[in-house]
Amino acid sequence: MEFSKEEIHYIGMNFIGEKLQKMGYEFLGVNSKLKKHPQFVIFKKGEPITFVMVKTVSFPKDFQAVPEVSKKVIAHAKKQDSSVWFAGVGVNDAEDNTKPPMKGRPYQILFTDFKILHTHENN
Repeated sequence: MEFSKEEIHYIGMNFIGEKLQKMGYEFLGVNSKLKKHPQFVIFKKGEPITFVMVKTVSFPKDFQAVPEVSKKVIAHAKKQDSSVWFAGVGVNDAEDNTKPPMKGRPYQILFTDFKILHTHENN
């Protein structure tokens, strides 16, 4: 049985949330609803507030494709003197990355790095 879109989204959210914590960021806000952006509002002492957009998909969708809604998030960030990062996450079957993940089977998470879509200096 395949994971639902929401379950795939939560896998990516948990992965990115843990990554951000390990990077030393604190959370001002978390929005885990599917298709609501940004998912994370983060900060670290001495740095501007950053909005993090997370998109999690499974094969054959491109996990690195930035969603169109990023334009609205960037416009909002400019008003807030904030930065915007994009985190594209892919979740596939661990043995065959051309197949979607299935419940009860091992899966792999594909993540290249955060894409910086806007920095507060670019306002």
